[in-house]
Amino acid sequence: MNRRSFLANTSMAAVAAAYPHSIRAADGAAGGLRLGLISAATYGRPGQERTLGSNHGTAFATTFNGWDEEKAKTWKGTFVRSKRRLADARVVTVWDPNLAAARQLADICGIARVAETPEAACEGVDAVLLIDDGIGAQWKYALHPLKRGVPVFCDKPLAMTARDAQVVAKVARETKTRFMSASSLRFVPDIVKLRQELPQLGQVHFASASCGNELVYYGIHALSMIYGVFGGGAISALNVGRPGRNLVRYRFKNDLDVMLTVAEREWMRAGYLITLQGTKAWRTVQPDLTNLYSSLVDE
Repeated sequence: MNRRSFLANTSMAAVAAAYPHSIRAADGAAGGLRLGLISAATYGRPGQERTLGSNHGTAFATTFNGWDEEKAKTWKGTFVRSKRRLADARVVTVWDPNLAAARQLADICGIARVAETPEAACEGVDAVLLIDDGIGAQWKYALHPLKRGVPVFCDKPLAMTARDAQVVAKVARETKTRFMSASSLRFVPDIVKLRQELPQLGQVHFASASCGNELVYYGIHALSMIYGVFGGGAISALNVGRPGRNLVRYRFKNDLDVMLTVAEREWMRAGYLITLQGTKAWRTVQPDLTNLYSSLVDE
């Protein structure tokens, strides 16, 4: 059953619309996808202590399961409350290196089972979501479910090196298991609309995209806006900026040149911008980030 027919044929959709913060029955509702959420309750960059809370982990959990607001008030870290609910899937199991944090997240969001290991979180589910927890190595968690034929979403950044990215891509291709890794910016309505309007601009030979924060963790957002509009096809990249102030020139095979500007907070505030310069018209968009994460997980 596809998403639209499921929403049309179950009263659960009406319940979710009327009570967007409510937690649905723990069994995942009739016919809905069962999801495993991995490394979703804490966050920490390499060499740093992990702290309670995760922008993506809590946003994904609340998008599917909702939350108990009174219990959420006891959460002492980052907790993103999704304003948009997706009623055709449910997180049924969660794992995090900090099992106490995983248990608290499960309690707040009505997640039925806390797994003892990341491998256990891949059991009894239809797909797993690997959350960006700061380590840049969540791709390693993908190998087990891919080899077992369980579809995987791997949060950005896919890996810190091209070699590591190729490892997980190779396993996905060899097992023919569905695999996805992406930035949420690629799927926000403003970027989708910009792609649809592309013919109005004529031939576009030049484009630029900007975002704030670190290149390796956030540059994917700027580049994903470009990929969302033009599709793939980058053949070279050269960073002509300086540390913390990145100017990355991309060349695409379809006669498109792109400049990415990605600067850390010392030099530029956070935000997102894309500009297309066509032979007929130009277009500049600062995308609306409302329902940012739910647009991604819906896709």
